[in-house]
Formats: sequence, C-alpha cells, structure tokens
Amino acid sequence: MADSDTTAPKGFLAELRDAVSTRAALLVIGVFVIELAFIVSYLGAFHSPAPHRIPVAVVAPAPVRGQVVGRLNALPGDPVRARTATDRAEARRLILRRTVDAAVVINPSGTTDTLLVASAGGPSVAQTAGQIAQDVERANGRTVRVTDIRPPHPADGRGLSSFYLVIGLIVGGYVASSALAMSHGARPANVHRTTIRLGSLALLSIASGLGGAIIVDPVFGALPGHFGALWGIGALTTFTAAAVGMALQVLFGQLGVGLALLVFVVLGNPSAGGVYPSSLLPPFWSAIGQALPTGAATTLVRNTVYFNGNGTALAWWVLSAWAAGGLLVSYAASVRGRRALGTAA
Repeated sequence: MADSDTTAPKGFLAELRDAVSTRAALLVIGVFVIELAFIVSYLGAFHSPAPHRIPVAVVAPAPVRGQVVGRLNALPGDPVRARTATDRAEARRLILRRTVDAAVVINPSGTTDTLLVASAGGPSVAQTAGQIAQDVERANGRTVRVTDIRPPHPADGRGLSSFYLVIGLIVGGYVASSALAMSHGARPANVHRTTIRLGSLALLSIASGLGGAIIVDPVFGALPGHFGALWGIGALTTFTAAAVGMALQVLFGQLGVGLALLVFVVLGNPSAGGVYPSSLLPPFWSAIGQALPTGAATTLVRNTVYFNGNGTALAWWVLSAWAAGGLLVSYAASVRGRRALGTAA
C-alpha cells in the first residue's frame, strides 16, 4: 500500500514545480531578458550608422576660411563639426592628438583639395569623412584627394585588433569573478576573504595582460612596439571587469552575473567605438561608450599604439574609477556582512 502511494502520479502542476523551481524559472527569465537586450542593443547601435558632428579641421586661405567652415557646419543632418587650422602642419597635429578626426586642406591655386585622415583611429569614420568631403567638393565643382596619415599596421586589418583585445580581457575578468562566486558563494564572509579573492583576481589580471600583449605583439604583430604599455593596460582592463563583476555579485548575488553581462557586453561592446566610432553611433550609444570600461579600454589601447597616448586621459580615469568602485563596494559589503553576522550572534 505504501509503495503504491509513492508511485502515484502527482499531476502536471506538481511535476512542473518539482522540475522547475521558482529560482530556476527566474534565472531563465533573466536569460531571456538579457538575450533580447543583446539583440536590441547591437541592432540599435549598428543597423543604420550615420555621421553626427565628426570633428574636422579646415585649412584654407583667410578670405574663404570662415565660409568653408560655415558651409560644413550647415550641412543637413549636422554630420560634421568644423573648426579652423592655420596650416597643414597644425591640421596634422590636431588629428594625431585626437582633437579632430579629419582635416580639409583647400588648394588656393587649383581645384583639387586634400582630406587628411587617420584610419588607425577608426576606418569607418575615415571613410565617412571622405565620402562627405567628396560630396561637398563635387557640389562646388572641385575634387578631393584623401591622404591617410596614420593607417593601421598591416597585420591589424581594419584597425579592430584593439577592440578584440579588449573584449577578450573584459570577458576574462568578469567570467573569472563569476567562477569564484560559483565556487565559494557570491558574498565573501569577511574582509579577509574579500582580500584573498580580489588578490587572486589581481594575479589573474596581471597574467591576462601579459598574455594579451604577447598575442597582439610578438605572436600576430597586430599591435607591435608597445609591449609594456599593452601589458599594463591589459592588466588594468581585466582587473576592472573582475572587480566590477565581483561587486555586482556581492550586491545582487547571481543576478550580478547578468548585470555584468549587461554592462560589459550588452551595452559596452556596441558602444565601445570598435566597429563604429562614437561619431557614427546613435546618440544613446555615443553618449555612454567612453563612460563604460569597454569603450575606455579600446580608446586607451588604440591611442597608445597609434597616437603616442594622446587623448587617453579620460580613458585612464574611467577605467580607474570603475576599478576603484568595484573595490570599495566589495569591501563595504564585506564589512556590512560581518557586522550583520555579529548582530545576529
């Protein structure tokens, strides 16, 4: 009689509750939300890139300089933001210092002008600037010759090695923090364990930075000549992702893993300026890109390798701030948890 009771069918709803717990159902729903957010973010950023206020310098004779700048700034859709430069040498400096993305040099003695670009800073924006210049010059009965003053290294393809390097480092950082959380719990029990966990992530970050530098420099030769700098940037990038991932897990438990994906992958990757620079992205992605670790690290790597570290101050501050925030939140949560345990005792 007892055997028959234990084997009696429970009914569909009871079986469903046994097969899929509430916690598992919530996790699946969370995955579903992240999946849709991923699709929306990437399509929203990349489905229709359009230029918006690309910074451009203009070199022209004094009598027509203001007119050229005015015509460029009055183009429909506001595709460029033009400013003047005194001569070709200053225009080159502005590009290499990452103050502008391109420069138009007007030829006063002929009908062929020059557009200076640096495609290492983003081939897409260089091509777009060239197309805009050709359209404007054609409308005025002139032609333009494009001169690339800083192309990517031959092994760097379309200048995307910086972006791919950063993606790998970021993924390594937050996945490592997630692995530690799954092994020993998302919330460290005390400050000592927090220190040990963060110390382990720091060691991994140093190794990750070294591995990434080896791959992009001596192995593939994609970003040569800056091995030490790339090692340091790689270590900081990985540790930033790891510290932020740990902080999110300390605050929100397993939900923190999904939030890390949201920050680094769903929002961070399409807005980073890897595939399309910020001047070609829609306003939302353009606004957040350089404020997130992925975008800041991409700019840091690219400008260090190709532009002597110009235009990297903000990127250093952004990465450092995220890393410091992750540390502070993790330690604060550990101290709070220890006090809560003491009160309970």
